[in-house]
Amino acid sequence: MTFTKFVVIEQAIITWIHLVAAAIWVGGSLFIGIVFSPLLKTISTSLEERIQIMIKVGKRFNKIAVPSLIILMATGLYNSHLLLSKPDLLFATSYGTFLTIKIILVIALIITYVVHVRIIRKDVEDQIISNQMPLEQIQKLRKKIIILGEVTVVLSVAILFFAALLDAGV
Repeated sequence: MTFTKFVVIEQAIITWIHLVAAAIWVGGSLFIGIVFSPLLKTISTSLEERIQIMIKVGKRFNKIAVPSLIILMATGLYNSHLLLSKPDLLFATSYGTFLTIKIILVIALIITYVVHVRIIRKDVEDQIISNQMPLEQIQKLRKKIIILGEVTVVLSVAILFFAALLDAGV
């Protein structure tokens, strides 16, 4: 096998890993926000029970979502390392501009996710699961979780759009 074929196969594998990780992260986030969350209202009328179920689902999803996000960032950096090593190209080309916007959106996504994790920390989870949190506090928490979830989905879909622009060579 020639060196060129090896490089092409390596790039294809990296892109495939990036796409699988994106499918897990974005697909899972969309599923939870658009399908599962509304479905919860038909499963239980109790806000406490719904948020307990959502926490359990979120914890389970995070077991694959967090590694997927890390893989996305690592493969994304790998795919863009040549352009990132030449900062003048980041602002001189539309590709560089779109890549910069995508990086900013990824940073915003990470910040949003960290805030989400900080809000639903272990002690808060334990209070909710053991029914030790007042309903008013659960309602406030639920609003924050919904907003952060929506922001996460919007950012993820926007990042996919910029990935498509980059792939198209715009």
